[in-house]
Amino acid sequence: MNGASGPAGTGINGVRFFARSGGLEVGVGNIFGALEFMPGMYPIDLGLTGLGYDYTAFNFRGDAYSSGGNGAAGSNGVEVLYSMGDLALHISASDTNNRVAGYAAYTYSGFTVALGLQDSDSAADTEVAFSVGGNVGPAALTFAYAKNGDDTGVGTTTGDHYVLAAKFDVGAATDVEVYVADADYFVDTSYGVDFNHDLGGGTSLRGGVAHRGNGFVRADLGVRFNF
Repeated sequence: MNGASGPAGTGINGVRFFARSGGLEVGVGNIFGALEFMPGMYPIDLGLTGLGYDYTAFNFRGDAYSSGGNGAAGSNGVEVLYSMGDLALHISASDTNNRVAGYAAYTYSGFTVALGLQDSDSAADTEVAFSVGGNVGPAALTFAYAKNGDDTGVGTTTGDHYVLAAKFDVGAATDVEVYVADADYFVDTSYGVDFNHDLGGGTSLRGGVAHRGNGFVRADLGVRFNF
């Protein structure tokens, strides 16, 4: 496949083809990507727009599904997913930086532990990712870590990335999410808070504010429609 003339140039997302049988699924094209799909990499969904996603430990250093472009569809993306009971496995590969990634996740007593590994030609890609998450009292807590290349100092693009996030129900239709994150390449510690209120019928009122790792503050407020 030739990424230069693929769906990214038309503004339409690339296609993911898949075949599934029982707990086994094989996908090609605009694949999910093992690290992108790994439990704990998106512990919350802050505000209306994500507000920079500093709480995503692997920091998009691996293959991922693209809703507005090619993703790995132009790079011979392929993946295999398998689940059996409380065990989940996922392996993906693409020609982008010759990436090969995989994770294993296991759920026990309400807690999910996941470990991901990736081999890549890029020194800035994620090498190791880890997460653990579960309910503690009224909160759904997640801790996540990723080694996104070697530490090259503040203001660069590589190093370790840590995230602690929580979600609390504060009413029958409202929840609050918070996070704190730090990375070797952040200028400041990143943190944020949001609220999500379900209006019914797939509609929700959402808003949040985040102090980014680059030192800037972002906020949003709006309505999301899910159909």
